[in-house]
Amino acid sequence: MKRYYRQLGQGMTEYIIIVALIAIAAIAVYGFFGDTIRGQMGAMTQELAGKDGSASLQKADTAATSAAGAASDSKKLNSYTGQSGQ
Repeated sequence: MKRYYRQLGQGMTEYIIIVALIAIAAIAVYGFFGDTIRGQMGAMTQELAGKDGSASLQKADTAATSAAGAASDSKKLNSYTGQSGQ
């Protein structure tokens, strides 16, 4: 009977680890593309309200271009200097 409860706990632990990894990935994606998402949502809400959303859409396009440029930079471990203020 103890063995059954240990296996049940193991399954729950694995589930928690998977959920945590998905949450971390979602936070990273939102942090990377957050400005783009906010701009697009702003444009959609303005269009739904009957207003012109082109300014918000332009901000989203600028943020997307910036994010794409940052994604194409090839960084390796030796290109980071650290946070020591040097």
